[in-house]
Amino acid sequence: MAAYSSISPVFVFLCLFSLFFICNGYPFHHNNPYRGFHRHSRFAAHNYRDALSKSILFFEGQRSGKLPPNQRINWRRDSGLSDGSDLRVDLVGGYYDAGDNVKFGFPMAFTTTMLSWSVIEFGGLMHEELQHAKQAVRWATDYLLKATAHPDTIYVQVGDAQKDHACWERPEDMDTPRSVFKVDRNNPGTEVAAETAAALAAASMVFRRSDNAYSRILMNRAIRVFEFADKYRGSYSDGLKSYVCPFYCSYSGYQDELLWGAAWLHRATRNPMYLKYIERNGQVLGASEEDFTFGWDNKHVGARILLSKSFLVQRMPALHEYKSHSDNFICSLIPGAPFSTAQYTPGGLLFRMSDSNMQYVTSTSFLLLTYAKYLKRSRMTVSCGGTIITAKTLRTIAKKQVDYLLGSNPKKMSYMVGYGPRFPQRIHHRGASLPSIAKHPQKIQCSAGFDFLNTEAPNPNVHVGAIVGGPDLHDMYPDERNDYEQSEPTTYTNAPLVGALAYLAHSFGQL
Repeated sequence: MAAYSSISPVFVFLCLFSLFFICNGYPFHHNNPYRGFHRHSRFAAHNYRDALSKSILFFEGQRSGKLPPNQRINWRRDSGLSDGSDLRVDLVGGYYDAGDNVKFGFPMAFTTTMLSWSVIEFGGLMHEELQHAKQAVRWATDYLLKATAHPDTIYVQVGDAQKDHACWERPEDMDTPRSVFKVDRNNPGTEVAAETAAALAAASMVFRRSDNAYSRILMNRAIRVFEFADKYRGSYSDGLKSYVCPFYCSYSGYQDELLWGAAWLHRATRNPMYLKYIERNGQVLGASEEDFTFGWDNKHVGARILLSKSFLVQRMPALHEYKSHSDNFICSLIPGAPFSTAQYTPGGLLFRMSDSNMQYVTSTSFLLLTYAKYLKRSRMTVSCGGTIITAKTLRTIAKKQVDYLLGSNPKKMSYMVGYGPRFPQRIHHRGASLPSIAKHPQKIQCSAGFDFLNTEAPNPNVHVGAIVGGPDLHDMYPDERNDYEQSEPTTYTNAPLVGALAYLAHSFGQL
């Protein structure tokens, strides 16, 4: 003991202080752009496997049509069984996009593309959840095949959104008009057609090994639908403006969907004609390199990341510019780095829009993990003004975003319903907020439902896996049913998170 008596207590303190920072991954340089994005250990802060299961289960609560015997969300029943009858077509099935009872084809197709991409990149890590994820994809693609059954025609919406939003009723009770809207040669809808082609092409890859016949059907339909999208150009927001706006207007134009659709057909078919199409039209279809929003409307960043794989992994020099464009997107997200433009809340959440911001959190997290995968396979990095960004850094940022969503935030609240001890109780969702058919078999009329909308009582049905719009710029979340911007869940918020959670569950274990 005497041998240690001469060691200064200050020296011991400094050693422990240094060890703390080294273990937590903080370089000492005060200008370090990654301050706050500390290195994570192999131990999980969250049960990512449980969150993955619930993120997929959510889609069963959004189903329209005749529910299957293995339906796990038991407060739902059959609905929309006559959809399409107005035009004598079968449009039964598919998903309700959010908390209402309309089937919007544009966000449904994007949801399908992102669910498929999640399975393509990370399905091998999903284990027992892979079959559930594939069932979620197929529920959408079965519907999209119906919607594209007639050449040069796509049925893009079922339900009059204005009249639907004037009622608050369960999908099982809905008596608002199930009007059907379509795009065709005379009234084109390039963005919704090209997104549908992307969805079918991506999904064809999901089923290639397990159901090759179905995969070929999807692929052939994707080719045909993309030809229609490219040949008859025009925005569906023009011809159907009074029906699709302001709900799902296309604000970014249709050029991004044409690039996105061609990118998916290129990846799914490996046909050089799509590479030539991208080379020939890429500059015209591309957008400003500062256009960094990725979601149901704007696909530019997603297309760049997708095409960068062909350059990084498959060594296609013709697509080298997409690596540069993808790098610019990455640099925009790094706090404190040169060219950073992203905004974060005080608690560290990426913040792009006040309306359903969490969709951008989940889509960005997915892109970060996917691009990290491509970088690692190609042994490449990203340079942001001379600062080198590695695949590990991208994974760290994505994990921080997902952890915030799951409860590592100032309110210590999970923004996924049913996950963790504290989560939203009053989500803006008709089916969840009204008593189930089992508990209340009598029909709840259109106007009577508003009594349930306006109550402060928690929703009677827990919509497990639903991710709400999320907190505001100051990390505040009121948990009010009427606040649809913050409390409404959407299918396209969950879809990319499925892939992100699969990666995290595999790489960081669970509690």
